Amino acid sequence: MSASVDFHRWIGNDLELRIRAQPGARQTEVNGLHGELLKIRVRARAIEGAANEALLEFLADELQVPRGRCELVSGEKHREKRILVREAPRAHCESVLARWAAQGRTSS
Repeated sequence: MSASVDFHRWIGNDLELRIRAQPGARQTEVNGLHGELLKIRVRARAIEGAANEALLEFLADELQVPRGRCELVSGEKHREKRILVREAPRAHCESVLARWAAQGRTSS
């Protein structure tokens, strides 16, 4: 296990993610790690909150939670964001987080 991968933490049943978003990409996808942040390319542009909404929809889909459980905590107008996923299904999320962390290790 790598101690440097700190892009997420559990707060009870909630999952907090630290993300670096890159709007205006060809497609929405996880693109490895950016320091201690998970880098996600977002297809939508950063106009009128479109990229934030697309990011939250992507995370809800990947983590298999209703969109309403994904909340942007900080970083509304910045690339670095904190997102809280309420009542996240831990077993599924741990599997997805491990896959994302592995992508980060292979792309560095």
